[in-house]
Amino acid sequence: MDAIVIGSGPNGLAAAIRLAEAGRSVLVLEAAERAGGAVQTEELTLPGFLHDPFSAVYPAAVASPVFARMPLAEHGLRWVHPDACSAHPLPGGRAAVLYRDLSRTAASLDALSPGDGERWTAFVTPWLEAFPAVRDTMLAPFPPIAGPLRLLRSAGPSALLGFSALVPRSAQALARRIFTGSASCAWLYGAATHADPPPNRPGSAIAAFQLSLLGHAVGWPSPAGGAGRLTDALTGYLSALGGTIRTGARVIGIEAPGRRVAGVRLGDGERVTAPMVIADVMPHALDAMAGDALPGAYRALLRRYVYGPATLKVDWALDGPIPWSAPEVAHAGTVHVGGDEATLLQSIEQAQHGLPERPYLLVGQQSLADPLRAPVGKHTAWAYTHGPREGIDWVAQSARHVERMEEQVERFAPGFRDRILARHVLKPPDLEARNANLVGGDVGGGSYRLPQSVFRPLPRLSPYTTPVQGLFLGSAAAFPGGSVHGVPGDGAARAALRPKLTGMMHR
Repeated sequence: MDAIVIGSGPNGLAAAIRLAEAGRSVLVLEAAERAGGAVQTEELTLPGFLHDPFSAVYPAAVASPVFARMPLAEHGLRWVHPDACSAHPLPGGRAAVLYRDLSRTAASLDALSPGDGERWTAFVTPWLEAFPAVRDTMLAPFPPIAGPLRLLRSAGPSALLGFSALVPRSAQALARRIFTGSASCAWLYGAATHADPPPNRPGSAIAAFQLSLLGHAVGWPSPAGGAGRLTDALTGYLSALGGTIRTGARVIGIEAPGRRVAGVRLGDGERVTAPMVIADVMPHALDAMAGDALPGAYRALLRRYVYGPATLKVDWALDGPIPWSAPEVAHAGTVHVGGDEATLLQSIEQAQHGLPERPYLLVGQQSLADPLRAPVGKHTAWAYTHGPREGIDWVAQSARHVERMEEQVERFAPGFRDRILARHVLKPPDLEARNANLVGGDVGGGSYRLPQSVFRPLPRLSPYTTPVQGLFLGSAAAFPGGSVHGVPGDGAARAALRPKLTGMMHR
């Protein structure tokens, strides 16, 4: 065996595929009974209702250069696009909508604040024209060099400087620069909330920019039939390349005598040998698995890695679509439920320290565009909200907070609760129990607050290499971080395949 990959999430599978494409024999070891990590589909509520327990919407996957070179369509993957990428309902039955079509988006913003659509068009159009270079900057291994050079050549120094300036900026500052209307600002904050820095804090602008740009460039689609179909396509391609996946195989130790990888040790005592290991795990797990094989200074930096907020996730089986007051929200795959700008910011600020009475929610309604997910006439939906990882008894308080979440949807969709047939709740400890990479219910693979948004998991020219020869980190903890795009796993595999290391493998 040439290589072992620990973990079969999209990063682990991307790493294994890159190695198998290069002719290496590769074994993926997965602790769970099913491959895919946080890319799954299950009947969580009632028979015939297909839910995605973890991730569900994949703009970064469609844009990913890693997945683009794979023949995933040949292995059953088909993308389904909702009519609108996302919507932000507002009081009074109004809403701001992100469409893939820029002119429709502009019209939505102009209806709320005349001129804001035109301002958004002027801001985003140059980035759309330079999208291939922007994509290669956003979705590339660290250090991202080719993308910025391409951006410099195609759009000039001002574009490169402008992109760089977005990284430390707050979404609030970006919104105030572009818009005059409060509703448009709230709409932009919705994209920012997919990462953990609050919209009024440094580091939140880049998430708002990236997700909004991806919406126009590639959309916010989901796999037909559920998120698990993406896993099926990745595992199918890996199998066609000769790669092997073993589920129910929990790795508890990485063996590296003399700081050179020799293999791994499983929970049942079995040892599997290989001169290369790529770990799709979080930093504290790498520390625990490799132990004293890692130098003390490196271990100390791993232990300083900061995780993001806890997440409470609810999936619903519904007797019909969510009855939103604003009709255009009924056509969006993702809904940002937080109300006007002041209310949204207050809710997110309260969630830094406790559980607000009116929690900000991310809501998904994939069955609107994908009838495969529910029986005829029925629908699925989900929502999640964040809260502190510490200081909250989530087991005791989750039931009441689920009520708050449903009350929040009801404010913008009267009659919603009457359509609930069944619900399934995943508390923060449940999320981690089901997937060890979701530490304390952190679904982002670690915080994106500065400076960890760039130097992930620690300041190092190659975040994928470690001081142990043959050991690599290829999880969402490494640059460019979370979302489903496979870049960290692919980056780790590329590092492992550099000529010096390849020669070591076949000596």
